[in-house]
Amino acid sequence: MRLDDLRLSDLLKFPPDGGVIRFADRRALIVDADALGTLRHELVDLLGFGAARAILTRMGFAHGWHTAGANRELPFTDPQDWRRAGGRFHRLQGQVDFRPVPPEDRDPLALAEALWPDSYEAEQHLQLLGRSTEPVCWTLCGFASGYLSRAFGSRDDPVFCLESRCVGKGDAVCRMVARRASEWGPEAAHLADALNHRHLDHVLDFAAEALRSTEAKLERSRRALARAVPDTDPSGCIAFSEPMKRALGLARQAAAVDVPVLIEGESGAGKERLARVVHDESPRAAGPFVPVNAGAIAGTLLESELFGHKRGAFTGADRDRVGLFEAASGGTLFLDEMGELPLDVQVKLLRVLQEGEVRRLGENVARSIDARIVAATNRDLEAAIAAGRFRDDLFYRLAVVRIRVAPLRERKDDILPLARHFLGLARERTRKRLHDIAPAAANRLLAYGWPGNVRELQNAILRAAVVAEHGTLEETDLPEELRGTAVPRRAAATAPGTFATLEEVERAHVERVLDAHEGHRAAAAKALGISPATLYRKLRRFHPK
Repeated sequence: MRLDDLRLSDLLKFPPDGGVIRFADRRALIVDADALGTLRHELVDLLGFGAARAILTRMGFAHGWHTAGANRELPFTDPQDWRRAGGRFHRLQGQVDFRPVPPEDRDPLALAEALWPDSYEAEQHLQLLGRSTEPVCWTLCGFASGYLSRAFGSRDDPVFCLESRCVGKGDAVCRMVARRASEWGPEAAHLADALNHRHLDHVLDFAAEALRSTEAKLERSRRALARAVPDTDPSGCIAFSEPMKRALGLARQAAAVDVPVLIEGESGAGKERLARVVHDESPRAAGPFVPVNAGAIAGTLLESELFGHKRGAFTGADRDRVGLFEAASGGTLFLDEMGELPLDVQVKLLRVLQEGEVRRLGENVARSIDARIVAATNRDLEAAIAAGRFRDDLFYRLAVVRIRVAPLRERKDDILPLARHFLGLARERTRKRLHDIAPAAANRLLAYGWPGNVRELQNAILRAAVVAEHGTLEETDLPEELRGTAVPRRAAATAPGTFATLEEVERAHVERVLDAHEGHRAAAAKALGISPATLYRKLRRFHPK
């Protein structure tokens, strides 16, 4: 058998119904690459970069060493093919592609050299940990080192494989260089330490020190948060303003009594946060909290989502499905954007609330439900009742307790505590040393109108943290619209001394509202006071294909 003729089908054996899989007569497992990426992320977080690299390098080395031993007896036509087969096995196992570098382009000291396109390790590292300053294909280098050490090396002078380039640190392709250990200098010291256990001998000490350091950081963060947000509520809500304190107090009172609650307020103001308080501080706290956005689901699908369906009830219903009312049994069903419910669904919802039971689509069997309803809307439902778009009997059934969440512009005392809270979250996400908000930036935050409310504030702080170059968020780090320097959309297309057309003004306003709602079309349509279908038609007109 020639090396180039070696195929996966020659090595892989498995029963059709599953069970033990063998690769070259050794038991093998199919492991998801995302799971290995998660393992890497956890090791780095717990033990640090160096210890995680050592563990994964040793794991790869053992894999390569055993693979070489298992395949030594394959009937290669040329006995030397066994020594050269490591890259082929790498590829057949799905870890990485392998392209040998021609001898004339190799490092003169290299025993072997190859390009590694499609490294799963570089891909996972970039996704979960971001770009590194060092090569990150640790298990791949360990595998190559283990295989070549068994094929060419000796105990006194094994083969070490390192990356001279790596996609994980921003290079166009990963490139591996293999030399005998004696041919490497200090750049291979970490690999020698890992394989000789010297690095791993300190892992527990490293972990203990890391835990002590983390505890100290948490204590410093706790003290800093206590200074910035001294009266943070135990529920996690930040409520300094009187309107938010009133809303939170009413949510707590409602939590104690098992009745429907209606939460009213603008999009992004924090309605779901209050709904969670109602759930978390109620006797149903141990049950599920099931949220559903009625405005984000087409009317034809919403009934199936809420009530469930029987197999064959409609085209595409290929199995029985439990509805959200049943899924929330023993807990709370949070119906967001109630004002978007079609009238026919409102009728069925009212029946469910009155009878305490639900019928799946396609079934005649009534199923008892035990779910508390907390509804939310950014619409004026009483105006919708007057216009015939919402049933008054459903409104009174839902609004046993009504809670209004004031918009952020009416809660000035909450803005800076919320901003500092979001800065702490952004600090963890960006891994930057961000400590505070400069006075000029704080003044801008207080002066802005916040049409997108708390959600917009969180996005603005995250954006500022991404571009910040110092330990303090400066005014210049804030988005342009907060600083009053944003150029209106389409302004460049209007000649001096002329006016924008009505089409241009409408388009600019629609796109600003979409931006404020993170591109969420259903939410933007509600803020604009139009239906989602109308918004879709406008967008198609603004952006014809």
